Amino acid sequence: RFDAPVHEVAVKHELFDPQEPSYKNLSKLHLSGKTSEYVFTPSRTIFRYDGRGILPQAWSFFLLGIEHIFTGYDHLAFVLAMILVGRSLMDVAKVVTGFTVAHSLTLILAALGVVSMPDKLVESVIALSIAVVAAENLFLKHQSKRWILAFAFGLVHGFGFSGVLRELGLPTEGLLSSLFSFNLGVEAGQLAVVAVIFPLVIALRRTSWHLPVVRAASAAVLVMGLVWFGERILG
Repeated sequence: RFDAPVHEVAVKHELFDPQEPSYKNLSKLHLSGKTSEYVFTPSRTIFRYDGRGILPQAWSFFLLGIEHIFTGYDHLAFVLAMILVGRSLMDVAKVVTGFTVAHSLTLILAALGVVSMPDKLVESVIALSIAVVAAENLFLKHQSKRWILAFAFGLVHGFGFSGVLRELGLPTEGLLSSLFSFNLGVEAGQLAVVAVIFPLVIALRRTSWHLPVVRAASAAVLVMGLVWFGERILG
């Protein structure tokens, strides 16, 4: 806490366990009558305050959202399974929109404490959702209503995203901006994944390898989903 007026300050935090790369630390600084909060991670160890107030805090939660997508292998597997059989950009847009609206809704409600679900149930259903979508890729010929499935399972994934914020500890100052920034980071990471994978899916559709690759990838995702489901429901 700084009682005298402070125009610029830098805080460095490097107390991380090398055996726990996912460790995060939410720090709170009281500067010139304002409270700023920042998420320290092993890759983000310096916080600089220059009078911008809430902006560094929002930026740190935005980066946390991106990081969660790129390190959340179950969410990545779900997105991959959803777009593997996409026939057009419109199909993928419907799926991504349904998933985004649903998980944004439950993320905000759960993070604010309006609704809640047991973590074990949430993580188990997330794993099951991966297996269900992958199985649909293998056994169903028409997925015209897939956006409905994306919306339904997106509600559960939103609870999973909110669990990250609960473990970290939500900030008291700038709560809504932090939630919005984290969700925006999740969307940015998700769109980046889709932007890389979907053009490959479209290119693959023009080859004779399309069906075998889709089936092999879907089977692999199905096995992973079932393994994760077994691990989470039992342990």
